[in-house]
Amino acid sequence: MKNILIAGFGGQGALSIGKNLAEAALAENLNVTWAPSYGPEMRGGTANCSVVISDKPVGSPVFKFSNELIAMNGPSLDKFAPFVVDGGMIFINSSVVKYTYEREGIKVYYVPCDDVASELGNLKVANMVMLGAYIAAAKTVKPETVDKMIEEIFTGKKAKLVPLNKEALKAGMALIKD
Repeated sequence: MKNILIAGFGGQGALSIGKNLAEAALAENLNVTWAPSYGPEMRGGTANCSVVISDKPVGSPVFKFSNELIAMNGPSLDKFAPFVVDGGMIFINSSVVKYTYEREGIKVYYVPCDDVASELGNLKVANMVMLGAYIAAAKTVKPETVDKMIEEIFTGKKAKLVPLNKEALKAGMALIKD
């Protein structure tokens, strides 16, 4: 079982990362919960979600300690990093968080999400860059499942966003070297 916390400012796509991850896990016949939490502000306020993925039934979507943390900003890193268990992983949006986090027993990945998204021409895909880095390192779900989920999410007028989101996902995956 994996307890994953994804957090950032509203508008950074933290909830979307969690929802995409949960949908992909569900498509792979895993048991999943996705519980969003956000402040009253639409953009700029805090937003986070917890995702539990397991091959066994999930008893509760609530947890104190996570196996993995995706921190899209500094306040999220500061608040939630102490609750990552030994042997866990932390993914930091290094375009926004300009300091390092070090703790023995934790693998830390610095992912320049906003920089890569900017190079791709649209800052809104920074979350897909992070999702790509996460799936490449954590191997929680298969990349091809997430790739397929992108096609299912962006339909109708939004179908034109599929190529850019897939490119962002691949760019994020390419950042992980181990």
